[in-house]
Amino acid sequence: MVIARRSGDELIHANGRTVGKLADFWSWACSDLTSNTMRGVLAEYLVATALGAATGTRTEWDAVDIRTPQNWRIEVKSTAYLQSWAQSQTSRVSFGIAPASGWDARTDITSADVLRSADVYVFCLLHHREKQTLDPLDLGQWTFYVLPTHVLDERCRLQKTITLASLESLKPLKAGFVGLPEAVSACAGGSRRHHWYQAPDDRCRTTRPTPPRGGLDGDSPARSSARLPSDPNDTC
Repeated sequence: MVIARRSGDELIHANGRTVGKLADFWSWACSDLTSNTMRGVLAEYLVATALGAATGTRTEWDAVDIRTPQNWRIEVKSTAYLQSWAQSQTSRVSFGIAPASGWDARTDITSADVLRSADVYVFCLLHHREKQTLDPLDLGQWTFYVLPTHVLDERCRLQKTITLASLESLKPLKAGFVGLPEAVSACAGGSRRHHWYQAPDDRCRTTRPTPPRGGLDGDSPARSSARLPSDPNDTC
């Protein structure tokens, strides 16, 4: 089915009587941008927008989150210190990185292989720590970490989550929203050549692969990860 992009002005109606607009539903269902679900969708949209890949509609269960005009495959992960519910302290920041089997929306084929299908991972951190001024629509409150997928495969092969500290130890490219296209381009180039890209700040740099370590487990119904022994320690 081809999904047409809607404007929000479409009418909700019953027996010829208008009972609301689609935008009313969106406001009702999607206003909590700090929930795990909606923050994740927003993060995908922000990355897609930065990469010029937000012209269509989101594909819910594709093997990767974003496919760019350059045919780069992008996986987007998000996390935050603050949640919409009451908190006694800020949340521990970590990201899911488990390999998974998945359905390809272009071919309608579900792969039996358990792997990380993307060329590049973009880790999106809503870093703001004051609830009174938290605004996910303020892009100055986000930090983006960009990493070629092969680095995760080499350094964190069987690991299902990664903390921010361990992610930073892998030397990702760190960017604001404006710098995302350059960072993704640098890491996508390195990923396609299957070695680190020599970026100006020497982050995606050439290095000898490290033996894989770690553990993983499940993810989502359409991207189910391998049932391998889980390691509670963040080792990569």
